[in-house]
Amino acid sequence: MIIRLMGEGQYRLDDDAVGELNGIDNAAAAALERGDEEELRAQLERLAERVRALGQPLADDELHPSDLLVPPSDLSLDEARELFAGEGLIPDVPAR
Repeated sequence: MIIRLMGEGQYRLDDDAVGELNGIDNAAAAALERGDEEELRAQLERLAERVRALGQPLADDELHPSDLLVPPSDLSLDEARELFAGEGLIPDVPAR
């Protein structure tokens, strides 16, 4: 799976990382629903940190379509509402 950290670059992650990342995505969506911008930003930063920790960065000249996009942690609530429409940043993937 390829994940793009907006403003930073792309990372390749194993598919088994989706469950952990989805949990963080759900926490970010809950913060958004409560209108808690500080918690939303904390969860987005946590999400980016886990992508960096679990993934391998791709070279700048190695471009692939991204399966998922992670916005920057300075996202406003209004911007987040647009991005989180539907299933959130990370769609729920059935367990294998």
